[in-house]
Amino acid sequence: MREFTIGKNDAGQRLDRWLAKSVPLLPAPLAQKYIRLKRVKCNGRGAKRDTRLEQGDLLQLYINDEFFDAPNESNAYLTIAHPKLDILYEDEHLLLVNKSAGQVVHADESGSPNTLINHILAYLFQKGAYRPREENAFVPALCNRIDRNTSGIVIAAKTAEALRVMNQKIRDREMEKRYLCVAVGSLQPESGTLRCILLRDEKRKQVSVYHKAVPGGRSAVTLYRTLAQRDGLSLIECELVTGRTHQIRASLADAGCPLLGDGKYGNERINRLYHRRQQALCSWSLTFRFTTDAGALNHLNGKSWQVPCVDFVQEYFPDAALPPVPGGEVAD
Repeated sequence: MREFTIGKNDAGQRLDRWLAKSVPLLPAPLAQKYIRLKRVKCNGRGAKRDTRLEQGDLLQLYINDEFFDAPNESNAYLTIAHPKLDILYEDEHLLLVNKSAGQVVHADESGSPNTLINHILAYLFQKGAYRPREENAFVPALCNRIDRNTSGIVIAAKTAEALRVMNQKIRDREMEKRYLCVAVGSLQPESGTLRCILLRDEKRKQVSVYHKAVPGGRSAVTLYRTLAQRDGLSLIECELVTGRTHQIRASLADAGCPLLGDGKYGNERINRLYHRRQQALCSWSLTFRFTTDAGALNHLNGKSWQVPCVDFVQEYFPDAALPPVPGGEVAD
């Protein structure tokens, strides 16, 4: 509980507006709720949101200490009153979330708090699964990331053990990630392997494709198979053997079949024709294939999750039959 005495300069303000200025991390819907629940008292009594404050009034705020911290990037999740998450799976250690296209996973230059990790932290905080005042250092974190305009499965660790194990499993490639995409044109052969060297340009936030070794370049290997073709477009499933920045987008563009809607590597004329501004790419399937001990995550070994509905598949290939995950037990 925090107490505040209203001074001369604060007198005359409405209670809710004073609260918004004095506790900026507290989202407006939550502030209104606390006022209704009488967790904001004026001179020992509950007050209405439009109460005009007078000099000398004593306010008592029964609000979590976290909301009184100075706003910064690490506590921006507190400003999210109603976290929006499409949760595919959750246990005490892990979350699998279906990220929507257009949402960034971490804060970027825009400074917007509306990131996937902030929605996850807000969700965990509000259900009591994350108590920042009780943690010395650990903060729930994402184990993988996908581009802003790519949709699909993102793994979030709720515990330090889960984060440590998942980071190691990703490095050791003990999981299988499959992507669905819609590409312009058709690949020949219809299934195979794309191999190239990708060189990242940090300033342009883009990669260049080479077919011989270059300084700073990293090898990229992508398995693909064409699932359907229609009206000059192909529905393709890709499996990442390596996990490089923009690997699928750059590799398919280099092969002559850029992703529909891709603003960096795609065909702008065709993107405009289809009125598509986001690349048709979804991380749609995840299978854990642990070959070594996974500690608290051993129960996930051999299980698979899929995004139940991929919007661009429904739009461009509504009759396509998506393949089952090979060798995986699809979790409920």
